[in-house]
Amino acid sequence: MSTPATPMMQQYLSLKAEAGDCLLFYRMGDFFELFFDDAKKAAALLDIALTSRGEHGGEPIPMCGVPVHSAEAYLARLIRAGCRVAIAEQVETPEEARQRAKREGTPSSKALVARAIVRFVTAGTLTEEALLEPRRANMLAAVCEVRGVIGIAACDISTGRMELEECPPEALGAALARIGASEVVAPEGMAEAIVSAPLDAIPRPRTDFASAEGEARLKRIHGVASLDGMGSFTRAMLAAAGGLIAYLDHAGRGRLPLLLPPVVRSHAGHLAMDEATRASLEITSSQSGGRAGSLLAEVDRCVTGAGARLLADDLSAPLADRSPIEERLALVAEIHRDPLLRADMRAHLRAIPDLGRALGRIVAGRGSPRDLGQLRDGLEEARRLHSLLAARKDRPALLDTLLPDLTGHGALTDLLSRALVPSPPTERAQGGYIASGYDHALDELREMSGNARRAIAAMEARYRDETGIASLKIRHNGVLGYFIEVPAARADALMAPDAGFIHRQTMANVVRFNSLRLHEEATRIAEAGGRALAAEEAHFEELVEHAVAAREKIAATAAALARLDVAAALAERAAEGGWTRPQIVEEPVLTITGGRHPVVEAALAKAGARFVANDCNLAPDDRLWLVGGPNMGGKSTFLRQNALIVLLAQAGSFVPADSATVGLVDRLFSRVGAADNLARGRSTFMVEMVETAAILAQAGTRSFVILDEVGRGTSTYDGLAIAWAVAEAIHETNRSRCLFATHYHEMARLAESCPALSLHHVRASEWKGELVLLHEVARGPADRSYGLAVARLAGVPLPVVTRAKAVLARLEKGRAETGGLAAGLGELPLFAAAAQAAEPARDSLRDSLQELDIDALTPREALDMLYRLKAQAAAED
Repeated sequence: MSTPATPMMQQYLSLKAEAGDCLLFYRMGDFFELFFDDAKKAAALLDIALTSRGEHGGEPIPMCGVPVHSAEAYLARLIRAGCRVAIAEQVETPEEARQRAKREGTPSSKALVARAIVRFVTAGTLTEEALLEPRRANMLAAVCEVRGVIGIAACDISTGRMELEECPPEALGAALARIGASEVVAPEGMAEAIVSAPLDAIPRPRTDFASAEGEARLKRIHGVASLDGMGSFTRAMLAAAGGLIAYLDHAGRGRLPLLLPPVVRSHAGHLAMDEATRASLEITSSQSGGRAGSLLAEVDRCVTGAGARLLADDLSAPLADRSPIEERLALVAEIHRDPLLRADMRAHLRAIPDLGRALGRIVAGRGSPRDLGQLRDGLEEARRLHSLLAARKDRPALLDTLLPDLTGHGALTDLLSRALVPSPPTERAQGGYIASGYDHALDELREMSGNARRAIAAMEARYRDETGIASLKIRHNGVLGYFIEVPAARADALMAPDAGFIHRQTMANVVRFNSLRLHEEATRIAEAGGRALAAEEAHFEELVEHAVAAREKIAATAAALARLDVAAALAERAAEGGWTRPQIVEEPVLTITGGRHPVVEAALAKAGARFVANDCNLAPDDRLWLVGGPNMGGKSTFLRQNALIVLLAQAGSFVPADSATVGLVDRLFSRVGAADNLARGRSTFMVEMVETAAILAQAGTRSFVILDEVGRGTSTYDGLAIAWAVAEAIHETNRSRCLFATHYHEMARLAESCPALSLHHVRASEWKGELVLLHEVARGPADRSYGLAVARLAGVPLPVVTRAKAVLARLEKGRAETGGLAAGLGELPLFAAAAQAAEPARDSLRDSLQELDIDALTPREALDMLYRLKAQAAAED
């Protein structure tokens, strides 16, 4: 018969059932413990010891634990590993547990401290500094389908930002790719069907996604009778918002985080990009998945985390309306042309803490005195920045819009300045964060506590004199409180009944005692200290109320500071790289002089090399460029750099070019590179065709398309036919601005039938048998592909290159004679040629050189021999 579960294990199992598939952190004293499979999984992920405790069902119970004081570091590792964690805290003290047991008629010795899950820690619900990346937004998204339309609600609870949008089901993947959510929730039964992203959705009850309840929740949160003042929300948006808020309510166990009024995201106002385009252009992350090597990493010069997060959002969702783009550019230009202003702005911004995230922690109930101090310091620095900028004349319109949000916090900053010490601590349990002079009663309690400690010191000196024990000490610990400690050899004098000391504890080398006088002083200290801590806690809650009441205005200040940081950072980057302000026009043109790829240029600069700039000039009558030339010649870089210049310009940034005129682009498409998707059962060629199909179905006259080597993943005839037809479709049907790179020389004939198509190539030449890549784009078709030269440059064995030359010669001869690409190939004796390539034929020139006795030649004979060898070589050629 198995041993019945202990009360503690019964309590654990009940909480674990509530936690579901989350790891359960079960608080036991100073540790969070994990049991059973949770312990096995956590021990492996955290690389900590797996032990056991007691038995359950006749088997030892696996167990591991992490200290409470360092739990955040372990939580961060578990979250990064894809886990979710339920935190079960002790919700009563041992004394309260004993009193409860007494009321229930249970022996107090068996009283079990009550525990409850106080929070679910998941990837999308983090607010702690240690768990968040300062320069990356942490988005949580909820998605649902209402009458064939997908509603999306996304928020970053660390700052309260919330957006609502809707899209057709086929556009969900692109929307989630733009949002970059850490976590996605969806209704049960729909999660797998509607989420077309690598991130799996967490299923939630379908009842959470009711539009009526979503509308009601938003009204309650923001204290309004109608949502009309916030925007026009569809049923799909409100249903998604309902699911999002319900999940946050579940994760916070009834306490919602900071949620600012939701903003409706308009797709018409932003440059649209699909998943493939984002991955191809490496906007916020490189192909390896990290930030290094991305456009964001190369552009980012922000001095605040909030600015870096906003810049990432700007690059992920560039604008498509000319007016707001020009407003951003005008602000960047103002800061760019005044280096002293730029330096002063960045100095102020650098001194500002992350106001948005400090506010988020305070509203979520996870704030600290340090967070209040950050609000105080940040809002005061924002006021100083306002003074600097408001003094300028002829300010850009966007600056005038932002300036009012930098002020208006005088009462709050004054209160926080008076109430808090200059550097408040992160923890508030020990007190010490309320400034002296703010509360005279608190000052008196502190003085009383300080006097009592001085009294303890005086008592220690008096006891030494009375007992004659110079080594007597009065100490304190969390178990015994204050006690008198003497060496064991001198303890007998204090053991006497009339000595006035009470024996407490005998250790190996010391004995501990108490006394009536010490107990009275300790009681006064504890009472004064406890009352002081309670007073500080009350002040903390009062200060939090004032901050929460001003949350929307503080959030507006944080947003304004982030926008100013982005503008100053872009101005700094432009000054560093010699970038220029683009001209934004409505006409479908793209005129770039001296354009450069920002990431490649920076990488070459680190290696001491120079980037070769190139021009691009697309217009209605010359909107499709067919670009040929060798691999490694720079075609892909040229294509990408022009797409990135468009993206930067419409994000409101200066661009890496001598000059640029960008006709507004509504959709940007990039079909560059080759990769399979085995998880979805797609080969490289299938991925290429799916992406090409999406372009042909969606690109229009205001779109910009870059295509690289369409058709190369199949046979030569099929590939050429597909590339030809795709180019014709873009020219005749889509009529988009397009850069189309290809190796198919035959496509040059399209220029005869497509008047808006022109031929270009990246220049290359061979010198002394070596391929020289010039990386320059020139007008006209490529003379050849230099494929064999590239193969040799890449290290393909010489016999293989020799064989390829022979095959190429036969192919070209067959094509010239019959018009067929493969004609005449069967006449080439494969194995004879292979053997000849494997064992190079002897040649008379080599033999003549081998037979020379150089040391025996006179200068005259050597000169004659050179003439003969030269003549021999000419004859053999």
